[in-house]
Amino acid sequence: MSGPPGHVQQSLPDPTIRMTQGWHCLHIYYRVDPGALAGLDASARGEGREQLIEILNPQRDGAPERMQVSAVSGHRADLGLMLLDADPLKIDAVHQAVRGSRLGAALQPTYSFVSITEVSEYVPNEEQYAEQLRADGMSPDDPAYAARLKAYAGRLPAMNKQRLYPDFPENFEVTCFYPMNKIRHPSANWFTLPFSARRKLMAEHATSGIKFAGRVSQLITASTGFDDWEWGVTLWAGAPEYIKEIVYTMRFDEASARYAEFGPFYISYIMPAPDALTHLHL
Repeated sequence: MSGPPGHVQQSLPDPTIRMTQGWHCLHIYYRVDPGALAGLDASARGEGREQLIEILNPQRDGAPERMQVSAVSGHRADLGLMLLDADPLKIDAVHQAVRGSRLGAALQPTYSFVSITEVSEYVPNEEQYAEQLRADGMSPDDPAYAARLKAYAGRLPAMNKQRLYPDFPENFEVTCFYPMNKIRHPSANWFTLPFSARRKLMAEHATSGIKFAGRVSQLITASTGFDDWEWGVTLWAGAPEYIKEIVYTMRFDEASARYAEFGPFYISYIMPAPDALTHLHL
């Protein structure tokens, strides 16, 4: 259909299930079903174990871009997977392969969280960062102002790439995942605050997190329209107590104390698939 006179019709990109920027993300947790496991003979268990080791090998052909395996603490789950890729069906294929393996009946999914990577609207661009520096009392004539602005501009592309196409941190064996919302209570509705106020609160929140650099790494994924919560928070830490410390510390920030609500927390310990299966007596 043609538009009105003088109208220039814009061409739209071809429909796709792949992310045009960033990756799909899935956190999924399984519980071992002792009854189903007891119904498998030694041969089926051995075959199923080898199948799972191959399915959960992040280096195999056809694996998602990122795949992490962990043993989960607590009764709600035993095995945790975190998967990222531009193609959601490549991610789902891992779950379907687990389900279809000889041990699939003994691994019952108990929780999953679907999200996508993003660069948050609260991440300041160069102009907004310069505005923050001026708001903090720095003069554009101050050499330190120019140095800080140049350093931030140099870091920003790599930081945004990590947000969209994250690498898992090396040598961190503890991971924690939880979903969260910003609340809509009449007396504390995040979504009625002006953007400038929200950005200021999130900058304060980020400052608290920076204090844990080198001890904790964080990834925020967006789930509005994808799951029941609005964001998923994944933490990796060099020691278990760091998880408690960062979550406790950041809850005192107004962005959390006044405006946040949290879902279930899953704490788990990262290990190669063979070690995780051995730990679970599979």
